[in-house]
Amino acid sequence: MGHDVVGFDNVNEYYDATLKEARLAELDKTAVHAKGQYTFVRADLADSDALNRCFAEHAFERVIHLAAQAGVRYSLSNPSAYVQSNLVGFANLLEACRHGNIAHLVYASSSSVYGSNTSMPFSEDQEVGHPQQLYAATKRANEVMAHSYAHLYNIPTTGLRFFTVYGPWGRPDMALFKFTDKILKGEPIPVFGYGKQSRDFTYIDDIVEGILKTAEQIATPDSHWDPAQPVPDKSDAPYRLYNIGNGHPEKLTGYIQALESALGVSAEQELLPMQPGDIPDTFADTSALRKATGYAPDTPINVGVARFVEWYLDFYKSHTAKV
Repeated sequence: MGHDVVGFDNVNEYYDATLKEARLAELDKTAVHAKGQYTFVRADLADSDALNRCFAEHAFERVIHLAAQAGVRYSLSNPSAYVQSNLVGFANLLEACRHGNIAHLVYASSSSVYGSNTSMPFSEDQEVGHPQQLYAATKRANEVMAHSYAHLYNIPTTGLRFFTVYGPWGRPDMALFKFTDKILKGEPIPVFGYGKQSRDFTYIDDIVEGILKTAEQIATPDSHWDPAQPVPDKSDAPYRLYNIGNGHPEKLTGYIQALESALGVSAEQELLPMQPGDIPDTFADTSALRKATGYAPDTPINVGVARFVEWYLDFYKSHTAKV
């Protein structure tokens, strides 16, 4: 698109860094043919000095914040990692945006903020005060922190609540990676919730489309916002929240069937109860994002899973380390 882009990541060892380094190498190859310049900074958001140096060196117009300590289950055993990355790191970023006079901050929230809510589909105007684990709590905290900076300093901020993102180059702690690895090894796959869970699986290309459209749609105050009857996704400050998902939930069993079809192998399933902190079902109402930006996800689950499998098999032909 012609923008100069700066990537900022600490390349931590939450999962094997082999995949992360391969992603960075792929970005370097792609950047050679790009219209704009690409620079990578290897540093930690929790290191405010390093972050401030980055902002001082590059006059950012927009910030797209996708960095976080991810994973619902990991938050049960390693809460401090979430405090440092998702709370301290995000606070540092807000301060850097404040002093850098950026035009728009877009950041990743999560469908997990809906917590114990069972009203489907999940809509941005619903109550989100009951997170079921610390990861979700930190993501909800990001939303209210962003609002405070939008209100105090007039920083336009837009939060995107991601719904189960999957696809090539994704995270190996997610089910699709784990299932693929075990199926190819002939091992049973653990299917929690006895396979009855449903997720609004969203292909990575659709997510990217939504992020880029949102970055161009700078948040503005809502002239109809009523402080006597406040709604959570808008404000009299330049602040917005949107769901970003596929809008068509799929049972976990259907997800597995798409994977079996792409691999040409049947899976042996080990049916297990729900894990602590898991949400039974997710279903995104994406009408607000569609209305605001024209967002229109169009990747069916069988197509997205097949693309992942094609990438996975090709990638691990040339990389001996399994992630």
